[in-house]
This record gives sequence, structure tokens and C-alpha cells, in this order.
Amino acid sequence: MEKMRNAFFLTPVLFAALTASAAPVNPAAIRAAAAYSAGQGGTSFLAIQNGQTILEQSANEPHKIYSGVKAFWGLTALAAVDDGLLSLDERVAETIPAWSADPRKARVTIRQLLDFSSGLEPVFYLHNNDPGDRDSLAIRAPVVANPGSAFIYGPSSLQVFHAVLKEKLKGESPTHYLERRVLHRLGLGSQRYLTDRAGNPLLAAGWLLSARQWAKLGEVALAGGAPVLTPGSIAQSWRGSGANRAFSLGWWNNKAAPGGREFDIESMLVPKWQRQTWGGTVLCRNAPSDLVACIGSGYQRLYVIPSMNLVVVRHGSGTRFSDAQFLRLLVGK
Repeated sequence: MEKMRNAFFLTPVLFAALTASAAPVNPAAIRAAAAYSAGQGGTSFLAIQNGQTILEQSANEPHKIYSGVKAFWGLTALAAVDDGLLSLDERVAETIPAWSADPRKARVTIRQLLDFSSGLEPVFYLHNNDPGDRDSLAIRAPVVANPGSAFIYGPSSLQVFHAVLKEKLKGESPTHYLERRVLHRLGLGSQRYLTDRAGNPLLAAGWLLSARQWAKLGEVALAGGAPVLTPGSIAQSWRGSGANRAFSLGWWNNKAAPGGREFDIESMLVPKWQRQTWGGTVLCRNAPSDLVACIGSGYQRLYVIPSMNLVVVRHGSGTRFSDAQFLRLLVGK
């Protein structure tokens, strides 16, 4: 761990010279959080406040971000709303006619697909390298809970969204739209899409991003969606759903702080959805309630704290890691 701790370095930026948009963070708190991350298998770390790099380690090395990908597709959905292609609250059956024949599928909205509250069977084998036509398999998957009643985290809902977006684009592929409308504006290029035999990408995971690259998404969140979205649109990502108040469009929120329940979100996602409990979910009771995060398996994390104008990225190696402990150190609590 000592070797890892020494690998961190402060940039030449003086903390007193940070812009007035947020009070300078405590450098000792940032170092303490970075040291905790390293001690729990962290492989990279990056902290940016007011647009200035405060502390970094291996920030340019790409890593798998797993479910961290989901928020990029959420951002793409919001771009499609801005472009007049769709509404989050329209019924999926308006675009996928086969869903009209099923009373429960007929009620599902695009928002519920993106919030994982559609009630659709998760169909985890869609993560496999060659599952067949992911979109068709997801469209045919059964609804196992009433729409809006349960948080069921899995790839099928996102693949149905891919099919909807593909129809809405009328010739342009969703990945091309993602790149043109979102990634290029962030200075990012084509990603590792893990396409199936029908050419459908896996929306739930697959990308490799460095801490610096992933932080670009955090900077979009701080900027209210710019340069991708119109002002105010990104707030849809923090609203939560009736099934899970702490999750929307690929982002986890801390709105229940200073109350709520702290627990390992990744561990909660392991049992079947019927045994998961999401009431009062909070990332850290001591962190600001405006904190939002993208969470990827193996403890990949992107944290954004707008009230501190702070973006923090850590990549993990799978060693157990506590969001609450890390965040308490980060904010000096």
C-alpha cells in the first residue's frame, strides 16, 4: 500500500488559486480518500475541482467500467428527447407494436426501461459474447412484475431501448447517434460495443475508459448537461423512480442523505430482484445530498458533487470497497 500511496501526486495547481465557484477541497481529505481507494484495490484515481486536477494516479490508463456505460446511454436518450425524437414518458408499444398485445408490456414507458422499473425479466445471458440477436430476445422477454413496481437491474430493458431508438432514428444506427450526438462533444470516440451477430451493441457494459475519459461525463453533469443537452435536461437523471428513488438513467443519487440506509450496492444486486430492497438507499449519509454516481462492477466509480464542483473517478480491481467510507474521507467527515 505504501508503494501505491507514493504513486499519487499533487499537481502544481495551488488550492488557493481555485476558482470561486466552490470552496477549495481539503487536500488532506483528498489524499486520505485516495489512500483508502488504493488500499482497497484501487488501480487509478482522479480528482478534479473547478476544472483543475487536484490529485491523480494512473489517470490515463483505460479500464473496464462495466455498468458505468449505462449513464452514457441515458445521456443519449436525453439528447434524443432534446432532438424531438422521443419522449421518456411515451409507451414503448408505440414503437414496438408487438408489445401492444401484452397488457403489461403495453403500459411500459421508455423512462421505465431506462430506470429498470419496466418489470421486464433481466435476461442476464444477454451479457454473453454470442447470445443471438439481443434486441429480439429482449423484446420477447416476459414481464415479471407490474411496470413501475419493481427495480429489476439487467440488460434486457436497455436492449429494448436500443430497438426503440433504432426505429426512431430511421436509418442512422444508435451507436452512430451516440457518437455524433454525445461522445464527439465530449472529445471521445468509438467504443468497445460488443456487438452480437445481428450487429446490436451491448448497452449494459463493455467500454474501457481511462479515469480522465470517464471524468468527462462528470464534467457534463456539473455543467448542467452542456455541451450535450439543453439546460435542465440532465436533471431527469437525478429524479429516481417509485421502484428505486436512488436510481435514474444510469446514475445513483444521494438524495436520502443525511438519512437513509448505507449498504454495498453491488452486493445488493447479486440476489434475485425479489430479494433486493432499495428503500432509503443512500451512498453516504455524511456526503452532500446532491452527490450522484455511476457504479460499475468491481467497484468502478464516477462521483460528482455539484455543491463542491467536484468530480472524482476511481477504478477498482474487485477488492471490497465502501462507498460510504470513501466518501466520508473525501468530504472530511
